[in-house]
Amino acid sequence: MRTAVIGAGIIGLATATELDRRGHDVVAIDPEPANGASRAAAGMLAAAAEAAWGQDDLLPLARASAALYPAFVATLETAGGRDVGYRMSGTLAVGADAADRAALFELGELQSAHGVPVQRLTGSAARDLEPALGPAVTSAVLAAEDHSIDPRRVTAALREILGERLREERVCHVVRRDGRVTGIRLTTGEEIDADVVIAAAGLGIAGIDGLPALPLRPVWGDILRLRVPVALRPLLTRTVRAQVRGRPVYVVPRDDGTVVLGASVREGGVAGVQAGSVLALLRDAETVLPGISECEIVEMLARPRPATPDALPLLGTVEPGLVISTGYDRHGVLLAPLAARLGADLAEGLPIDPVTAAAVDPLRFSSDVRTRRAFADLTPPAVAELAGAGQKGR
Repeated sequence: MRTAVIGAGIIGLATATELDRRGHDVVAIDPEPANGASRAAAGMLAAAAEAAWGQDDLLPLARASAALYPAFVATLETAGGRDVGYRMSGTLAVGADAADRAALFELGELQSAHGVPVQRLTGSAARDLEPALGPAVTSAVLAAEDHSIDPRRVTAALREILGERLREERVCHVVRRDGRVTGIRLTTGEEIDADVVIAAAGLGIAGIDGLPALPLRPVWGDILRLRVPVALRPLLTRTVRAQVRGRPVYVVPRDDGTVVLGASVREGGVAGVQAGSVLALLRDAETVLPGISECEIVEMLARPRPATPDALPLLGTVEPGLVISTGYDRHGVLLAPLAARLGADLAEGLPIDPVTAAAVDPLRFSSDVRTRRAFADLTPPAVAELAGAGQKGR
């Protein structure tokens, strides 16, 4: 089976690798592989700590994907031939003032309601786990199931596995014949035939002719990478997430003596790193982790994340031969193993859990409810007929 994947961020790369593992003749296309949101990601696999009120559909997806990570990592490290920085030491969420303590309490209540194991700690107990935490920390929640990984190592391993099946080209058009998608066209004019095309190009989907208009918007994130002085290492042994006067900040340790500090969440403003965001991140991080002020800034980076109105991804078959896989917002690294598995299942025409399918349906925001339901309910021949009629009407 010939499958073409548009996009080579962590979602596209993981999906292409899973298809390759299943025996597909796969090609992944991206002009700048792993240089979008994946490059700026901190790599928190924090299904529990990411829980938020009103996001009941996201938490089961996040936990399911987190459960796939050990096997995903084993495959990467064996086939890709490199360590990917997988840490299983948990995540410590901390707070400073009374409002932060209240937010942590609510988070713990939500996690408990979903059956997520967490442990509430005093500020003193939190400092026993992480001595570098400052006296401003008055409360904490330990999520032992929340791990972390180095996304840059992950994407490097995925690229190594794909080898020449990853092409640094730009897709400009999705090709259709006889009522179905049959391939892609590159800006060079070359056409690549495919039984199935998977569009996993994040915000780049909007610039490809022949793909549906999707409700995606860019949500920018600024991150910093800092080198910890040798005398202070290890600054942390696990990820620390904090609420500082209601503002979120996190610090993720790496094995090379650096930490990742992030991340702002902003819509609009400058496309590059925003000075105000950097100032706020450093100030808030220093409040809970005073040693951060002694670290050397080695990188500042900003990237837009592809966000949807309900913070859930867009993943599903939208017409014969075309699967959409985008809109992962800040959860792309966490959801990559699940997205890869579901994307490959969809490419092969396999059924996926109906509750999951409904939650991530790419057409759930469509105003044409009749068409959306038709694609969901009709048999494959009927879907092909409907898609063909729609093509003729354009």
